Formats: sequence, C-alpha cells, structure tokens
Amino acid sequence: MFRAIFTNSFGILFSRILGFLRDMLQASILGANIYTDIFIVAFKLPNLFRRIFAEGAFTQSFLPSFTHSRHKGLFAAAVFVRFLLFLLFFALIVTLFDRGFTKLIAWGFDEATIQAAAPLVALNFYYLLLIFIVTFMAALLQYKNHFATTAFATALLNIALISALLLGKGLPKEVLVWYLSVAVIAGGLMQVAVHMIAIKKLGLDRLILGGLRRFRKKRALIAADQKRFTATFFASVAGSSTAQISAFLDGWLASFLAAGSISYLYYANRIFQFPLALFAIATSVAIFPKVTRYLKNEDETRALEMLTKSFWFLSALLLAATLTGIIFSHEIVWLLYERGAFVRSDTDRTAVILSMYLIGLIPFGIAKIFSLWLYATHRQKEAAKISGIALGVNILLSLTLIMPLGAAGLALASSLSGLVLLTLTLRAFGKAKFYAIIRDKYALYILCGGWVLAIILLQIKELLSGYL
Repeated sequence: MFRAIFTNSFGILFSRILGFLRDMLQASILGANIYTDIFIVAFKLPNLFRRIFAEGAFTQSFLPSFTHSRHKGLFAAAVFVRFLLFLLFFALIVTLFDRGFTKLIAWGFDEATIQAAAPLVALNFYYLLLIFIVTFMAALLQYKNHFATTAFATALLNIALISALLLGKGLPKEVLVWYLSVAVIAGGLMQVAVHMIAIKKLGLDRLILGGLRRFRKKRALIAADQKRFTATFFASVAGSSTAQISAFLDGWLASFLAAGSISYLYYANRIFQFPLALFAIATSVAIFPKVTRYLKNEDETRALEMLTKSFWFLSALLLAATLTGIIFSHEIVWLLYERGAFVRSDTDRTAVILSMYLIGLIPFGIAKIFSLWLYATHRQKEAAKISGIALGVNILLSLTLIMPLGAAGLALASSLSGLVLLTLTLRAFGKAKFYAIIRDKYALYILCGGWVLAIILLQIKELLSGYL
C-alpha cells in the first residue's frame, strides 16, 4: 500500500514543483490582471472536468464495474467509444457557441473581455477530450497496480506551459495567452502518448483492441455491466466534485469583484491543491483498487485495516500541512509568486485567501478516503446526495461572505462546506466503524483538533486585521 502511495506522491510532487515553477513564471510575466484572468477562465472549464474525471468520478465508477465484469475487453471498449463520441460532440458545441460558454463561466466580464476570451475557451476545451483518453488508460493501469506512468505524466502539461511562457516572454500579453492555450493541447497529446506506451508494455492494448473488434456483435453480453456503470457514473460526478465545483463557483463570483480577484483565488487554490493532491488524492488512488477487490470478495476486515492505516497516515500529513501553510502563508506566497508584475499587495491578498482555503484541507482530504467506501460498495447516489448538500451550503455561505470578506469569503465558504462534506460522509460510512478506527487514539485526536483550531483562529484573526 505505502509503496503505491509514495509512487503517486513522488510523481505528484514532481509535477507540482514544475507547476509552481510555471505559476512563478506566469505571475512574473503576466501578473494578476485581466490577461491572467482571461487564460484562467479559458482553462477553467476543461480543468474542472479534468479534475472531476481524473481525480474522482470516472475511476470511482469504472473500476468497480470493470472489476465485476466477466467481459472486461468488451466493457472497456463500450465505455471508451461512448465517452469519446460524447466529448467530441460537446467540444464541437463549445466551439460553435464559444461566446455563450465564456459568458456562462465568467458572467462578470464585459463584452470586450468576453470577445478576447471566447476563442481561447473553445481551444482549451479540446484538452478535455485528450484527458479523458488519459484517464481511461490510467484506470486500466490502476487495475494492474501500475501507478507511476499516470503520476509522472501530469508533469508533461506543466513542461509544455513552461516552454510556452519562456518562448513567449516579451511578446504582448494577448499573444502570450494564445501560446499558453496551444501548450495545453500539446501537453495533453504528450500525456496520451506516454500512457499508450505503458498500456502496450502491460499488454492491455490487446484487451482494448479485442473489445473494439467484438463490440458490434457481442455488446449484448455487457448490457448489465453498462447499466451498472451508467447508473453510478453520474452520481459519482456529483459525489466527487464538491471541491472542484466550489473552486469553479469561487472564480465565477470573483468575476464580479475587482480585477485580479480571479487570479488571487487561482494562485491560492493552486497552493491548497498541492498538499491535497500530494497526500489525499495520492492515497485514495493507491488504495481504491485494493479496497474494491477486498469488498468484492467480502473481506471487509482487510478493507477496514487498509482504511485505518490510510486514515492515520493521512491525518498526520494533512495536520502538518495545514499548520505550516496557515502560519507561513505570507512567506509561501512571497517565495512562489512575488516578483515582476506580482507585487506586495498581490501577495498580501493571496496569503489571506490561502489561509481560508487551508481550513478545509483536513476535511476535504479525510472525506476523500472515506468516500471510497461508498464508491466501492456502489453507493454513488448516496455520495452524490452528500456532495449536493455540501455544495448547497457552499453556495449559501459564498453569497453571505462575499460582501464582508470579498474573495477571502469565497475561499472560507468553500472550506466550511468541506466540514459539512466530511461530517455527512462519516455518517454514511458508519459511526460505529469510524469510532472503532479512532477509539484507541480518541483523546489524542480531540486534543490535536483543539490545538489546531486555536492556532488557525489566531492566525486568521491576524491576517484579516491587515486585509480588511
């Protein structure tokens, strides 16, 4: 288990280091202004779907169904063809109605800004088509307990974007955002290529091609598998996307605030996503295939043992990340971003927003691993209901806190919705099972929780005193 976690974590770490280098260059060259906002908005829609696909919904519904299927090649081929055709059609619709989609995701933009952003939104959306192919192949690799390719391949997108920034340095900013958008597509193509190599090395290409050849004549054999997958997929989308939709809503509401607000939220959320991906997502990806197999074989004891080890391991890491991030929020933002066009006032505002996001790190991270139990037992609809409630709380809190706290209020609302998500997820997992996990260290957990809360409240009070 830990070997797979460390493989995922190291790959994510490598990618995120390159990601921060990319953000440093982007902040230095573009700064926090309307051009940065345009690119962030253009990349927002495909990036939202990428996170939902790659970090949740598709794998959480595909792997259990694939594991149970007696005709795995046929089932994989059917899912691949269906999704590919749908996403291609969706991409063409976005291309034809690019202004409408741009208006939808950045309602506060004026007409001139929408005009500039619309073609970039259409171009960036084709990245979603590529990342689905990557996610599909990654799920098959996970079934074979191969994680390294997917973990390290995410760095290729950052390499492409860094190259675009270096090549476009000195050019007008409206030209540079086009360089970045082309680099997004190039990065997606490179990710597809390395996954195809891994698929071929493990012999999975024969499984896929065999399924495609027999698909027309024998697809009736997988009717029940497809029905099970379809029933769980859309519920998985809702159930695994609370954090991503929260960030998307933050950006949408921030488009009504002062110029640069979208960029502050983006840069802060990028830092927040680092420990979330490095620890929580890496852990959930590593343990999900095994938990699914254990529960399929009715070996709940071993599944709970794996979940217990993961919980304590992840709790310690997220606790350390939360405290470090909040206490040193200003220093972290200064180190990563404050240079060139990104000035001290940008650092101050981004640091406050980062602290607000980090309040939700532990809830979102812990909820991630316990939700796996629901997905592995085909309770996607229950997970979706929980996610919907948390999202509703987030929307209400965002509308309430945006006026007194601005962009920082949007980040705080997202974190508070994470607490709701965790509470409801643990209730669905089972109070008795969760108490059995923490029983031996219950007092220690309460003590640490109170200590962390006190530090967070003091730090937030100090930050807000200079922000408002």
